[in-house]
Amino acid sequence: MKKLGRAIVTCRIPIFILSLLLMIPSFVGMIRTRVNYDILAYLPKEIETMVGQDILVDEFGTGAFSFLIVEGMEPKDVASLREKIETVDHVAKAIWYDSLMDLSVPMSMLPDKVRDIFNSGDATMMAVIFDTTTSADETMDAIREIRRLSDRQCFVSGMSAVVTDTKDLSEKEVPIYVVIAVLLSAIVIAVAMESFLLPLLFLLSIGFAIVYNLGSNVFLGEISYITKALSAVLQLGVTMDYSIFLWHSYAEKKRELSDKKEAMAEAIAATITSVSASSVTTVAGFVALCFMSFTLGRDLGIVMSKGVVFGLLSCILVLPSMILIFDKAIEKTSHRPLLKSLPRLSGFVTKHYIWFAVIFLAVIGPAWYAQNHTAVYYNLDETLPEELPSSMANKKLQENFNTGAVHVLLTDAALDAKQVRAMVEELENVDGVKFVLGLESLIGPTLPERMIPSEILEIFEDDRYEMMMIGSEYKTASNEVNDQITALNEIVKRYDPTGMLVGEAPCTKDLITITDKDFQVVSAISIAAVFVIIMITFRNLLLPVVLVAVIELAIFINLGIPYLTGTELPFIASIVIGTIQLGATVDYAILITTRYRLERQRADKREAIRIAHESSMTSVIVSALSFFAATIGVGFYSDIDMISSLCILMARGAIISMVVVLAILPAMLMIFDRAFCGKGAVEKRK
Repeated sequence: MKKLGRAIVTCRIPIFILSLLLMIPSFVGMIRTRVNYDILAYLPKEIETMVGQDILVDEFGTGAFSFLIVEGMEPKDVASLREKIETVDHVAKAIWYDSLMDLSVPMSMLPDKVRDIFNSGDATMMAVIFDTTTSADETMDAIREIRRLSDRQCFVSGMSAVVTDTKDLSEKEVPIYVVIAVLLSAIVIAVAMESFLLPLLFLLSIGFAIVYNLGSNVFLGEISYITKALSAVLQLGVTMDYSIFLWHSYAEKKRELSDKKEAMAEAIAATITSVSASSVTTVAGFVALCFMSFTLGRDLGIVMSKGVVFGLLSCILVLPSMILIFDKAIEKTSHRPLLKSLPRLSGFVTKHYIWFAVIFLAVIGPAWYAQNHTAVYYNLDETLPEELPSSMANKKLQENFNTGAVHVLLTDAALDAKQVRAMVEELENVDGVKFVLGLESLIGPTLPERMIPSEILEIFEDDRYEMMMIGSEYKTASNEVNDQITALNEIVKRYDPTGMLVGEAPCTKDLITITDKDFQVVSAISIAAVFVIIMITFRNLLLPVVLVAVIELAIFINLGIPYLTGTELPFIASIVIGTIQLGATVDYAILITTRYRLERQRADKREAIRIAHESSMTSVIVSALSFFAATIGVGFYSDIDMISSLCILMARGAIISMVVVLAILPAMLMIFDRAFCGKGAVEKRK
């Protein structure tokens, strides 16, 4: 390691120049990486709802649909608007009354059910069908063009409109996330470190790593907008430790060695050795996300695992180069660190370890119960501000037409007409079903099939499948709509075993089932991986049990607080937060334990624990505060609740882990000292 350190120091100028040059392809990769704003697209491709989505695209050329609510507009103006919308690229068809009949024919000619679907008071509704998928760039461009053609009386609802608004809001906010995280982290580092220039060098080093990571995402093809929004902030928070440790090691070696280059070489060697277990546990936490069936976890897991590796490489390659290059400037901007050790606190924690052990036993049960009963939501509309166009449109759809979710039903085109009518009648009688719109409902008893335009017939039927739209009074992800979907599927399967119900609400119902299993799988894998890494590192079977238990207590408390405050969390938070918090903050426990075992070779357990606690406290606090600073500002700023909730949970989790490790871990080390250190430890001096 020392040879590697010396090689890095010798090549510091070429390394720094190369690191600058690598920014160019990384920026190109960032620009060329597509971002996916549709959460439901990460469901497993083999489930029925996703297979049905593919059939809609392949058989009907229909990937997405929206409803346009028009208020206070004359029928001739609505007809004119419909014609304009049909000219928009990738709009396959816009369906309104004049799609079926001339405006000169009274609307009373339509079946009552059909007429009521499209009209409510002075409001009317137009169905817009696209030939591209829900989250395709072309669909989002079409949504924007439809909004441009419409005026303030018109509202575009549906998942594609939600995705479009999510993209626009996210693209506006993400650069501000980085600015907030950088500024707050810089303040923490400036207070905790010995120079005002160090925060800039640390952040530049991590900035290189972040750009490399984001640029390398081009090889993945695309990433989720959640991954894009969180990756830079999260990478900043979890890899700042490496820079802090390198600097502390370098400062210590400078006091021992007169040659700064040799001091840096040894500091690099020490950093690589000391952060290996730390970085591996962090990577293990993110890798565990890759085992989710809901592949958003894999998306975030791969990107963040790369981010940790790039962060470590930047710390041992780029940062040493910058520190040596700007060494004189660092000395000129030096100051006394404001954050100092607290020896009295270390003595207090060590002396009263029994009380802290009792607190651990008293809190872990209620905390587990609370986090296990925290409410989560799956309705993606709730992650966006109410004033966005899609949120307003979905609200109008609910209020004016008493319509929440809209399902799409695919059945065998060879199904007997009598069976179809019987099935539709049963479907219409299911609780909460507002309408069933298909050929049967359009034809009805008064309108012969020959009067239906051929382009309308093509929308609802081809050689293999017949398509229907089922309007529900219930909102997506509600218990009522999930029960309704179960009832609808039971009816459909009786008439057509190959029939399938697709759309936002059925996909969300699958999302609920899948992510419930994912939570258990990811938690088990992350705990097992961290357990094995700690066991190999310390060569002790009981030690990983204790360290993981301490961090799990912090996780239980963090995820249990929303239960006590009556706050609902986005579904993804309950899955990824525990894994991220475990992988990122178990380092605090590893740091103290490593120093404790070292001191135990020359001091009794009480003194060893006190020294380990006092010497590690500043590093743990700085690490936790930097993680907190990188995420808390984004959490309060973001208008996307999914991003905001995740960042607030990560920020709070860092502080809770810090407090739990500093308070509870010493008690565990005292109680299980003999099992941790064995006979080779120094006994208490008489």
